[in-house]
Amino acid sequence: MAKVFLICGKICSGKTVYAKRLCREKGAALLSVDEIMLALFGQYAGERHDEYTEKVQKYLFQKSVELVRNHISVVLDWGFWTREGRSAARQFYERQGIDAEFHGIRISGALWQKRVEQRNRAVAAGEAEAYLIDENLAAKFEKLFEEPEDGEIDVWVRD
Repeated sequence: MAKVFLICGKICSGKTVYAKRLCREKGAALLSVDEIMLALFGQYAGERHDEYTEKVQKYLFQKSVELVRNHISVVLDWGFWTREGRSAARQFYERQGIDAEFHGIRISGALWQKRVEQRNRAVAAGEAEAYLIDENLAAKFEKLFEEPEDGEIDVWVRD
């Protein structure tokens, strides 16, 4: 039976690498907010970035329902940084009668910093389609991210 896998973790924690691996293992489709945002706007969507992100997320929620109802599992790769967002996603799928499973990524601060540096080098060299993470962006996401409690996550992934 098809289901939805929701990937929760900080920016640059390895969510996309994990999500792609999970897609291969489960024969699932990957739905990524960053992929769409980068394709449409590149690195900078300006002051309306958060508004556009919210619209893309709503679209992908609806698309995920369509795919699951057509017997295709889905991996949602966009972080689910807040408790409210995780709860709303879980409730959305419960209302649809769709099985949803949260996978949480936890990494050490040292490994996170190393991954940020690696990503920034790859983006600067044109070797990666991802957001460049400067100090301001890192601080913004650090402030937004609410560490999930164990009861919120079905499967923990630790690096």
